[in-house]
Amino acid sequence: MSLITAPKGTADILPSDSYKWQYLEKKIRDISARYGFNEIRTPVFEHTEVFERGVGDTTDVVSKEMYTFQDKGGRSVTLRPEGTAGVVRSFIENGLFNEPMPAKLYYLINCFRYEKPQKGRLRQFSQYGIEMFGATSPAADAMVISLPYNIFRELGIKDIELKINSIGCRKCRADYRNALISYYEDKKDMLCPTCNERLYKNPMRILDCKSDICKSISVNAPKILDYLCSDCADHFNQLKELLDGMGIGYTVDPYIVRGLDYYNRTVFEFISSGIGAQGTVCGGGRYDGMTEQLGGASYPGIGFAMGLERIMLLLDCENIKKPVPDLYIASMGHRAQIESALIAQRLIRSGAAVEYDIMDRSLKAQMKYADKTGALCSMVLGDNELDTGIVTVKNMRTKEQRQVKIKDIDFQFITEMTKE
Repeated sequence: MSLITAPKGTADILPSDSYKWQYLEKKIRDISARYGFNEIRTPVFEHTEVFERGVGDTTDVVSKEMYTFQDKGGRSVTLRPEGTAGVVRSFIENGLFNEPMPAKLYYLINCFRYEKPQKGRLRQFSQYGIEMFGATSPAADAMVISLPYNIFRELGIKDIELKINSIGCRKCRADYRNALISYYEDKKDMLCPTCNERLYKNPMRILDCKSDICKSISVNAPKILDYLCSDCADHFNQLKELLDGMGIGYTVDPYIVRGLDYYNRTVFEFISSGIGAQGTVCGGGRYDGMTEQLGGASYPGIGFAMGLERIMLLLDCENIKKPVPDLYIASMGHRAQIESALIAQRLIRSGAAVEYDIMDRSLKAQMKYADKTGALCSMVLGDNELDTGIVTVKNMRTKEQRQVKIKDIDFQFITEMTKE
C-alpha cells in the first residue's frame, strides 16, 4: 500500500474533468426540479439493519458487498450501498408523510460496495436517484420512467433501450415462487452455489444471476407475466398504454427482476450497448411494502437509481464549456499588485470571474498564464495606468481593445467585452 495511491476501486475527479460532472449534475437538478422533485440529503452511513431489512439479506449487496463495521459504541453501522433504504428511513423518521402527497425526493450521493472494480463500476461510486411516496397509479410509474428518459434525451445520449417488466405483488408472487422452485429443483445440481442458496429463500433472484450456466437454465423458466393477478396485469397494461402515449419506446423483458428484494409490480432498466458488460445505466421500480419493512405505516413507493460514472462514459463532453476567467489582471510593481487585488475583489463580488497575479511572475509569464487559463479578457496594470486612472482591456479572442477608466470597470463592462 502506498500513501499516495488512492484505495482500490476509488478514483479522483480532477479539475480537468470536474466541470463535466458539474454540467451533468446541474442538468439532473434542473430536470428533477421541473418534475417537482426536491433534494434530500441523508447520512453516508446507517444502522446496518436499515439495509438488511430494506434491501434484503438474500441480495448480493447485503450478503457480499456492504462495508459494515462496529463503531466505538459497539453498534453495527454500514456505509450506504444504495440510496433508497436511507431515504425511506428518513421519510418515516421525519414524518414526511404528513406533508402534501406525493412526496417527491431526489438525491446525488456517493455509495459504497465491495466488489471487483471494472469499467463503469467502482467501490465508491456516484449515484443519482429519485424516490416518490404516496402514489399507486400506473401514471406515477410512467412519470418516473419518463424522467430518466428525458435526462438522456437532453444530454444527447442515444442508443439506450428501455426494458420493463412486472414482478407482481405478494399475492401473485406466491404462486410464481412455487412454480420457480418446482422448475429449478431438479436442476439444482447444475446451479451455481449462490443460486443453490437462493432456491428456497428467493428463487426469483436466480433469474438475475450473471453465471452463463444459470442463465441458460433460466431460459425456459416460468415467466412472471403468466402468473400476474388481475390487478397487477391491469396495472402493467395501463403502464404500457401510458408509455405508448408519451412516445417512449420499450421492450417487455420477463427476466428483469432487479437485484434488490424490495421491488414489486413495475421494474425497469435503461440499457446501453456503449459501456460493455456494465450495460445498465439506470434501473428502478415500485416498492410498495418497504416503509412497513422499516417499521413505518404502509405507503406506496417508486423510484430509480442512476450510476453517474456510467453516464459519464456515454456523455459527449466536447461541447461542454470549461469555466474560464472573464478577466485576467496582470500587474507590474507593488502598487499595481495591491490595486489588482482590490479591483478583482470588487468584480468578483459583482459576479465576474477574475484572476490576478499572486506568484510575483514577470509580465511575460503572467500573460502566458492568462493564455493557459483561457481568460476571455486581460488588462495590464502598472504605475502609468494607476497615475492616469485609465487602463486598456483586451478581448483575448477577438483582439478588440478598449480604454476605460479603472473606476468604470464593472460587471456590465466585462460582460460587454466578453461578447464575441
